[in-house]
Amino acid sequence: MNGITPETCRAARGLLGWSQNELAQRAQVGLNTIRNFETRARSPRTGEPVRLMRANLAALQSAMEAAGVQFTSDPGRIGVALRVTANDT
Repeated sequence: MNGITPETCRAARGLLGWSQNELAQRAQVGLNTIRNFETRARSPRTGEPVRLMRANLAALQSAMEAAGVQFTSDPGRIGVALRVTANDT
């Protein structure tokens, strides 16, 4: 599993056509968690908040991956792709 960034989170939501609210519901995290992450408004650094942030980010990533998003990373670049089926084309 590659790490999620604010940019890839927004891109993945765009591919899925999801609002921040829909992602929050599907990932079972607070809407402000997504807002703060995508705008880099908050970045906890130590202790319990870091573990909670990691758990929330894992939940966001898992929800989008379950819907067909694939997060990719190579040295020097990151990206997202959406798996499609024959019915989607």
